[in-house]
Amino acid sequence: MLSHIFIGVTDFGRAFDFYAALMDTLGQPLRFRDDSRPWAGWMPHDAPRPLLLIGAPFDGMPATVGNGAMTALLAPDRATVDRAHAAALAHGGTCDGPPGLRPEYHANYYGAYFRDPDGNKLCVACHAVE
Repeated sequence: MLSHIFIGVTDFGRAFDFYAALMDTLGQPLRFRDDSRPWAGWMPHDAPRPLLLIGAPFDGMPATVGNGAMTALLAPDRATVDRAHAAALAHGGTCDGPPGLRPEYHANYYGAYFRDPDGNKLCVACHAVE
């Protein structure tokens, strides 16, 4: 369903360090990094899509956080959710909801919520029975 997600950032180096740690924890390899633009993208190792992209907004204006916008990334298991949340906080993120079951979504929903250094809201979730 998704081709790509682009997240605007204000400090590319800081954002790259944050997302590189997060995507490494989730097992998603870097596809490219271009500091001259600046932008970078990660994709699954076994498929060409979807891409998660970060970079300066195309219009040259400052990146801003969308109210109600959230990007949710899939984790294969609950331990990976825990590690991803820890990696996010260790690399400049802020907690917006610690790892745990969220039965109000469904019985096996295990997720963690945090914001990147620019304030973009992210989630890492696992839907598997454990």
